[in-house]
Amino acid sequence: MAVAPALAPPHEYPTFGLPSGSIRGILSVLICSFFWIVLLFPAGTTITVPLGHFFLLTLVFLAFASHPGTDARTSAVLPWLMRVVFVGGSAAVVAFAIWKDPELAAARLTPGTNEISQWPVLLGCLAGGFGVALFLRFVIGRNHNLFLSIRAWVGTVAMMLLFVETILQFLVLPNVAEKNLEALKIWEGIIIAVVAGYFGSRA
Repeated sequence: MAVAPALAPPHEYPTFGLPSGSIRGILSVLICSFFWIVLLFPAGTTITVPLGHFFLLTLVFLAFASHPGTDARTSAVLPWLMRVVFVGGSAAVVAFAIWKDPELAAARLTPGTNEISQWPVLLGCLAGGFGVALFLRFVIGRNHNLFLSIRAWVGTVAMMLLFVETILQFLVLPNVAEKNLEALKIWEGIIIAVVAGYFGSRA
């Protein structure tokens, strides 16, 4: 009896031509670096991690998820270097912060009580962004040029949003007397949805 040949996995076209996993690695470094900055801030500064960033942190675990492919670039150095950076950097910063002042580190990693009620909306943004990306991939096709273009643009926008968020939280907002909390909630939701969308497109 003839045995049917196994179907080859679909050919992947990584975003910007970078090795598969590179964009997820860069996004993960940007997400983790926010926590690093908060933990390394001078002791006299009152600062905590916004609740939305903990939802972003859950996406970091997906940076290790990958699908087998025929592209040899999937074993390139860059994705693994990014993983070493955000895992090793996070471990080093957290260990240093706890060694220096465990109570301060715990306080800075505890979101404000006024943010806790936002978790259903933030979770919805996370699930929505991720789910929409999966749906588009299913409808359009993983390797369709349209989907690849959308994925590349979402990855670009996600990196820009995370970079702007870092500048906003550490350089702009500390100098603003009256903050528009509603606008900040919407801003957080947009960031979470877009970043989750890219991770969803690569899941």
